[in-house]
Amino acid sequence: MVKSGNKTKACVLALFVTLGMSVNSYALEKGDKAPDFSLPGQQGTVNLSRQAGKVIYLDFWASWCGPCHQSFPWMNQMQSKYRSKGLEVIAVSLDGKTEDARKFLAQMPPGFSVAFDSKGETPRLYGVKGMPTSFLIDRNGKVLYQHAGFRPADRDEIEKQIRTALGEIR
Repeated sequence: MVKSGNKTKACVLALFVTLGMSVNSYALEKGDKAPDFSLPGQQGTVNLSRQAGKVIYLDFWASWCGPCHQSFPWMNQMQSKYRSKGLEVIAVSLDGKTEDARKFLAQMPPGFSVAFDSKGETPRLYGVKGMPTSFLIDRNGKVLYQHAGFRPADRDEIEKQIRTALGEIR
């Protein structure tokens, strides 16, 4: 049994086991080009390069991850609030069974694009080490910001990063 304070650690360990990752996995740095991907999605193929010119909030999640359950309503709010300014939220499910992700999505419908990567190839490209992990990508496809985990206390800082990327804060 995992205590609530250890949920993030449990998600990290489960991700390593699920994806066969090691602690030495490559991690993207600020300014790096975000790797392109093309994945099946809830509404058709999701391709990062098709979002050129938009600010992307890319989130890696799974239905079994406790903090991921907290992040979905917030991501819906961010998509709704900033879509007209050029924000596109993309959530990539790392569930081994897509059906598990679909059950989660039926309970918590997203107002943003969802892709499915049951083989875990995309998080390897990004050096994801825990869940959820998010990347803020600028209009030119460069990584601006990276965040692991999700707590209510994180919301203001992440939104500030989004607003800065959108040009609302200088």
